[in-house]
Amino acid sequence: MPEALKTPERIVWARNDSATSICPVSFVTAQSMAWIEDYLVRRKLGGRGIDGLDAREVEAFLILEDEITKESARQSTIGQHRPRQLSKNVR
Repeated sequence: MPEALKTPERIVWARNDSATSICPVSFVTAQSMAWIEDYLVRRKLGGRGIDGLDAREVEAFLILEDEITKESARQSTIGQHRPRQLSKNVR
């Protein structure tokens, strides 16, 4: 393909320190959704051990835990720097 016909790659999705030039929906597989659902159920029911999990599940759960921790920290930081709103009833 001639160089003149090529278009530069553009970012189509970005959040914090992640970005992609490909629609992220295509990266969400049935397996990744199953891991997220399993992780959330185990977390809700207090199942934090790794007994019965294979290595890929353990890795997926550790990644999810790390991302949740980072997102919580970001939300805390945002909340600390957000200006307070005054009540409309204050005179």
